[in-house]
Amino acid sequence: MTTITAAPASAKARGPIVWLDMDQEALDDAYDQAVYAPNRDQVVARRIAASERARAILGPPQRVAYGPSEYEQLDIFRGATPNAPINLFVHGGAWRRNKAADYALQAEPLVRAGAHAVFIDFINVDQAGGDLLPMYEQVCRAIAWTWRNAENFGGDRERFYISAHSSGSHLAGCALTLGWREQGLPENFCKGALLASGMYDLVPVRLSKRSAYVKFTDAMVEKLSARRHLDGLHTPLVVAHGTCETPEFQRQTRDFAAAVKAAGKPVELLVGEGYNHFEMLETLANPYGLLGRAMLTQMRLS
Repeated sequence: MTTITAAPASAKARGPIVWLDMDQEALDDAYDQAVYAPNRDQVVARRIAASERARAILGPPQRVAYGPSEYEQLDIFRGATPNAPINLFVHGGAWRRNKAADYALQAEPLVRAGAHAVFIDFINVDQAGGDLLPMYEQVCRAIAWTWRNAENFGGDRERFYISAHSSGSHLAGCALTLGWREQGLPENFCKGALLASGMYDLVPVRLSKRSAYVKFTDAMVEKLSARRHLDGLHTPLVVAHGTCETPEFQRQTRDFAAAVKAAGKPVELLVGEGYNHFEMLETLANPYGLLGRAMLTQMRLS
């Protein structure tokens, strides 16, 4: 007599393959950080609380408009050293969330090391009606304004660096491969960039549930996929991901690093063992953390 064993209740039939070896549900999950980081809300809450403490310690930043719209403003935390290096941070948030003030904790190690820390605000994709191009353009303008106005806040534009996380790394990657030229900056304007947990090819993102709020077009995917514009990259990169991030964010980082290396451009790949997407960012605020140490080393600061 043959015994038929029922499949476990948790087992699901796989749907049609949409991208690589993933069906639609798997791909959607691969672009949803909450699925792979169940502690997201706790990590975000402690980052915001730590940023409030940092502002109390460092004092309020200088708030400056870099463009004509209400969204185009940035915060400058000044180091005590004249003619100091600059690090500009581009925040993430699935293109939908967060603001410069929520990241002030990252200013303290930079200021203590003698640098200026700049955090930029910009429009989000919902405010832009689903279009990523206004976000990209504002990030590029913020970068150009900071570089051109470095002397006005005691900065050294010859020691200008960028750091970014998540969708901020996507936007920063686009600025470093394409946007600098559109802003009339010299090709060597940025001496190094640290891009953590980012996206560099929008093709699979367009296929995911993020298309519910981003109005992807062929032109947008082409222009805002940094991996397609590596001929315009002239900045040494450090790219990073955690081993507990979604499989697509890990793959995007690995593939981008490999493509940059194949193009003969300087790049270092860092892998954070045991870190998820949001825990990786926490290491940027720690001078002894994986990303914090890499950022200060890249800037030649102790």
